Amino acid sequence: MQKSLCFEQLVHTFSQGCKPRSDWRIGTEHEKFGFYKDSLKSLSFDGPSGIAQVLQGLMQFGWQAIYENNLPIALSKQGASITLEPGGQFELSGAPLFTIHDTYIETSKHFEELAMINEALNIDFLCMGFQPKWAREDMNWMPKARYAVMRDYMPKVGSKGLDMMSRTSTIQANLDFESEEDMVRKLRIGFCLQPLVTALYAASPFEHGEPSPYLSNRGAAWLDTDAERTGIPACVFEDDFGFEAWTEWVLDVPMYFVMRDGKYIDCAGESFRAFLDGKLPQLMGELPTIDDWELHTSTVFPDVRLKHYIEMRGAAAGDTAWICALPALWKGLLYDAQAEDEIWDVVKDWQRDELLELRENVTKTAFNTKFRDMKVLDLCKIMLGISQAGLERINACNAQGENETMYLRPLQEAVVSEKTRADIWLYQYHHEWQQSVDPLFTLK
Repeated sequence: MQKSLCFEQLVHTFSQGCKPRSDWRIGTEHEKFGFYKDSLKSLSFDGPSGIAQVLQGLMQFGWQAIYENNLPIALSKQGASITLEPGGQFELSGAPLFTIHDTYIETSKHFEELAMINEALNIDFLCMGFQPKWAREDMNWMPKARYAVMRDYMPKVGSKGLDMMSRTSTIQANLDFESEEDMVRKLRIGFCLQPLVTALYAASPFEHGEPSPYLSNRGAAWLDTDAERTGIPACVFEDDFGFEAWTEWVLDVPMYFVMRDGKYIDCAGESFRAFLDGKLPQLMGELPTIDDWELHTSTVFPDVRLKHYIEMRGAAAGDTAWICALPALWKGLLYDAQAEDEIWDVVKDWQRDELLELRENVTKTAFNTKFRDMKVLDLCKIMLGISQAGLERINACNAQGENETMYLRPLQEAVVSEKTRADIWLYQYHHEWQQSVDPLFTLK
C-alpha cells in the first residue's frame, strides 16, 4: 500500500544540498532568442531552419537528444543540458564547475558550436533581456506539454505571465551552501541584492520596436507574473526561516501539473497539500511520489530559488562577457568568507517591504533609483568592490596567471560610465540607429 510522503522527506529535497566548502562548485545558465537573419522573426520549432534543426546539428558535437512525443526538445552532455524555454529561448544549463575560467571555456565553446549551425541555417541568436521587436503573438511556442498548461493558467494570475514565458531571457548563477545557517544567509543576501543585479544588467528598454517606459522590460514582466510563486517570499525574512519554512512556502504555491506515464496532467491551481492527503481532484485517492514533489518545486519562480543549490535569477541575458560576469560577481561575494561578512553587514537590516519597492523601481530607473539615502549606482559600486576583493583572495588563476576578477570588467565598466546597456542602446536608437531596433540583432 502506498504511503504518503512525510514532511521530512519534502524538507530533505532542499537540505540534501549541504556540502563542505571543498566541494562547492558554481553553475551558469543562459538564454538567448533565436531569429531568422532575413526577417529577424523568432525561430519556429520545425521547418528547414527551425530549432529542431539546431538541436539536430548540435548532436554532431556529442550532445544526446531528449525526446517528448517523439520530438527532440532538449540535449544533454557531461553534466550540462540545452533546453527550450516557451518562446524558443535557447538555454544552456552549464555543468557545475570549479572556476569562472571553466565557465568562460564552456560558454565560448557553446557559442562556437552554435555559430557553425547558424551559418548553415542562416539564423542567429540575440542575447538581451526582452524581445525588442516582436509582440507576444509573434513568438513561436515550443511543443512541450508543460508549457501548454502554463500558457492556459498564466493569464488567470497576472497580466505579464505570457510575456515572461515567451519574451524574456536571462542569465542565472547557481551556488552551493554548507549548512542550513549558511543557506539562510546566502538566500537573504541574494534577495537583497537581486534589484541591484537587475539594475546592473538592465538590457531591455524596447518593446514592439520602440522605447518602453522600462530600462528592464525583463524585470517588469516579472512584477505581474503569478504573485504566489514569484518575487520575494515573506518567510525568507522571518526569524525562524530555514529549510522547513521554505518547504511550507513551496507547499502553499498552487500546482501546475503532475506527470503520469510520460504525460502531463493539468492540475493548475490545485493544492499539493491536498495531494499529500490523497485528495487531488485529478488523481483522487492517489498519493504523490518524491518525483511529483520535485516536479512541483521546479514550478516556483522567486527572484532567488532554493533547490539543492541556490539559483540567483535577477540578471538579463547578454553575451559571453556578461554571462561570465554574473557567476564571478556571486562567487566573489559568497564563496569568500570575509566578502560574505562584508556584504551581509551592508544588507542585514534591509526589509522585505522596501525591497519590493526597490525591485519595482529599478526596472524603470536602474542606476538612478534611490534606496534609503543612496543611489543604486553607489550600492552597485560597493557590491562590486566587495566581490572583487573576494575573488582576489580566492585567487583562482588561469594558465596565464590571471585571476577571476577579470570577468567583472563589464560590470565595472557599467558603473564607471554610469550607463547600463539599456542606456547605451537608447542613445544609439535615437542617433546612429535612426530610431530602429534592428541593429540590436547584429550586435556582437
